[in-house]
Amino acid sequence: MEITTVVLENVKGEVQLFSDGNKAGKMDISVIGEKLTVYHTEVDQQYEGKGFARLLLNELVSYARTHDLKIVPLCPYVHGQFKRHPEEYNDVWMKEAL
Repeated sequence: MEITTVVLENVKGEVQLFSDGNKAGKMDISVIGEKLTVYHTEVDQQYEGKGFARLLLNELVSYARTHDLKIVPLCPYVHGQFKRHPEEYNDVWMKEAL
């Protein structure tokens, strides 16, 4: 299992999840200033139900914390997780942007 965050030209990027060398999932993101916007989470159908979306979310949050970024959760999955577990994500959740 390998998870990486790739930000191209300091704007658009992806959190990528690989399993056995295959791209199993990704999150589409952008980073502008101190704001990390997550647009979409996608897990390949053959990897669904294995907790891969949660692994991507954990990497996203870790990346935000490491780089002092606030997350704008436009992605329905991420927004739902933030709403269900606010105490876990309050430090990185940019609520006023929604």
